[in-house]
Amino acid sequence: MLHYRTYELSEKAPWVVFVHGAGGSSAIWFLQVKEFKKHFNVLMVDLRGHGKSKGVSLSHKRKYSFEDITLDIIEVLDHLKIDKAHFMGVSLGTILIRQISELVPERVRSMVMAGAIIRLNVRQKFLVALGNTLKRFVPYMWLYGLFAWIIMPKARHKRSRLLFISEAKKVAQKEFMRWFKLTYELNPLLKYFEEKDTGIPTLYLTGDEDYMFLPAVEYIVQRHSNSYLEVIRNSGHVCNVDQPKDFNAKAISFMQHNPICPALVHASAG
Repeated sequence: MLHYRTYELSEKAPWVVFVHGAGGSSAIWFLQVKEFKKHFNVLMVDLRGHGKSKGVSLSHKRKYSFEDITLDIIEVLDHLKIDKAHFMGVSLGTILIRQISELVPERVRSMVMAGAIIRLNVRQKFLVALGNTLKRFVPYMWLYGLFAWIIMPKARHKRSRLLFISEAKKVAQKEFMRWFKLTYELNPLLKYFEEKDTGIPTLYLTGDEDYMFLPAVEYIVQRHSNSYLEVIRNSGHVCNVDQPKDFNAKAISFMQHNPICPALVHASAG
């Protein structure tokens, strides 16, 4: 089972499940825990091969699937007898949350997507293809560092970038390669998610400097009901680290009051 930590406020308090991205760990949420545990029961997981879940790996499988990884999270929910929860993800973690909403939609109160990956444009597809070509010839940390610089290039993204890189160093190379192979599944999966509207209250929190992913988020919010966008100013892809105070306030308000008025959210975003 995945390594997890819980902070329980009370038996009646709703749960929030935090899901990090590839190469990270639950440490990416260190600026959220203090505020969220004042209002919710909090569950933080380290995905297989990451953080303190290093020993959780399907050694008999050469290739992972998004469903494999999602079922790991559901196993923890079952173990803790959490029937329903809010889910918050960052980067690739948003895809896992969206997958949870497919497998067990009745267990999802709402979804908060930070730096959501919605679709891959031509540039992003090229980077994925380049990564898959180079992964056999260059050290995986060089590859990860390159992508971190491309996605989070500005000086004010430095803390987010260094946090992602430092956590990625803790992932074994063999495990990293298994995760990187998930990129082959991305296009068909993202296309399916784009076409299917879950109707579950969903808040996208995206940095105004997340130039690679913000346009696709703006597009999807127009298509899906109960989906809203808040743009975090002076922030990049990992907006929960770049601007934690603003991020926390918006996410907590959404979870406590969803569904919220779309006009208010779009006005705030604009």
